[in-house]
Amino acid sequence: MISYQRLWETMREKGVTQYALIYKKHISPSQISRLKHNEYVSTHTIEMFCKILNCRVEDVMEYIPDEEN
Repeated sequence: MISYQRLWETMREKGVTQYALIYKKHISPSQISRLKHNEYVSTHTIEMFCKILNCRVEDVMEYIPDEEN
């Protein structure tokens, strides 16, 4: 599974709010919702967040292996 928990941590560290992303950087609210729910987003979206936050991909997302039963 891909987790975007690191995105929210990076945003908090850099003082960037969801409001600023939507109204100042013109990020779609639906994209933010997809990220909140760890749903698929394009690499273009990840790249946009890295540019806005001046960070690396690892600061936005991480891979968490699924537990096998």
